[in-house]
Amino acid sequence: MTAFSLRDITEAVLGCVCAALDQAAAEIPEQPGCPCRACVVPGLPAWDECADPCGEETAGGQLTVHVARLYPSTQFPVEDQEVRGLRGCSLPPTTAVELVVTLLRCVPTIDENGCPPTCEELSAAATVTHIDAVTVYNALMCCLPHTGGRRGRRFVMGPQRIIGPQGGCVGIEQRVTVALPGCAPCPEEVSP
Repeated sequence: MTAFSLRDITEAVLGCVCAALDQAAAEIPEQPGCPCRACVVPGLPAWDECADPCGEETAGGQLTVHVARLYPSTQFPVEDQEVRGLRGCSLPPTTAVELVVTLLRCVPTIDENGCPPTCEELSAAATVTHIDAVTVYNALMCCLPHTGGRRGRRFVMGPQRIIGPQGGCVGIEQRVTVALPGCAPCPEEVSP
């Protein structure tokens, strides 16, 4: 694994999902595309904004990818529990990284008169959410194999769940565990 392995895989996943969302928007009327706020984040994403933060006629919402955890694996995707530091102990051949893709969109809320959203408004928001869920899932299934060179990339799709509504936002969270090469060679020991 190189110093940029995590950056490269998170950026590849972000680009893949964003392209798939734009394609869905081109094919399905009323479906928003990739949000203009799409980024790799260093930890759990803040639910900063689900409206259009760009001030243009672009798709509102927020798309993020972050690393949830990283662990050694000798039989991917099983977490390796072998004690290290012993003589003759080989390093694990795989580093597993669990990625989380989060997509947020606006959801109808109580209006200025205190009335709840109509069933039609809620149904339209549910349709957008469901199309987003399938689009993100399919994007990862189709794109991830091609991010690992000519031999492909091993990965395990984790659970997807609908998150929210909270603060006027609703969305999906998709987890995926990806196999990366094992650790980089150890630096040469420096003699005192």
